[in-house]
Amino acid sequence: MDFLDLVKTRYSVRSYEQKEIESSKLDYIMECVRLAPSAVNYQPWKFAIITEPERLAALKTAYSREWIQTAPCIIVACADHTQSWHRKVDNKDHADVDLSIAIEHLCLAAAEQGLGTCWVCNFDVDTCRKVMQLPSHIEPIALIPIGYPSEQAIPEKKRKILEEIML
Repeated sequence: MDFLDLVKTRYSVRSYEQKEIESSKLDYIMECVRLAPSAVNYQPWKFAIITEPERLAALKTAYSREWIQTAPCIIVACADHTQSWHRKVDNKDHADVDLSIAIEHLCLAAAEQGLGTCWVCNFDVDTCRKVMQLPSHIEPIALIPIGYPSEQAIPEKKRKILEEIML
C-alpha cells in the first residue's frame, strides 16, 4: 500500500473486536513510534501499552464514552517535560508537538497492520495519572485505544478542500 492509500484507510475507530493483538504487531508499531522525529531529537516521550484487564478497566474510567469499553488495549502517550526542547525566543515547550508526531506514526503503523486507533485527548488526566502512577514531570497527553475494528467499512473522510487549507 502506498502512503496516500494508508492515509485514506486510517480513521478514528470507535468499535473493536474482542480479539487480542499479536505482540509482534505491537512491537512493530512501537518501533515505528521509536523512530519518529522530534525537536532536536530529544524524544521527550514515554508510552505504556495497557492490556492487563484490571488496569485497562481502571484506565477506561478516565474517559466516559461508552465505546472505549470495546478496546482490548490502550496505549498511553505521555510527555516528559524534563526532556523536551524549548524554543529559545519564547520558551515554547515542544513536547506536545513531538508527541503528536509520534502518535501519528503509531496510528499509521497500526492501520498498516490492520488495526484501528482513535486519539482520545478529552480524558480525566488525574484518573489517568493515578492509574498509571505517573510522576509530576510526566504528563499524559493522549489515550490511544487500539485493536481490530469491528466494522470493515472505512467511513468517508470529511476534510476541507486543498484551497481552504492553503495560505
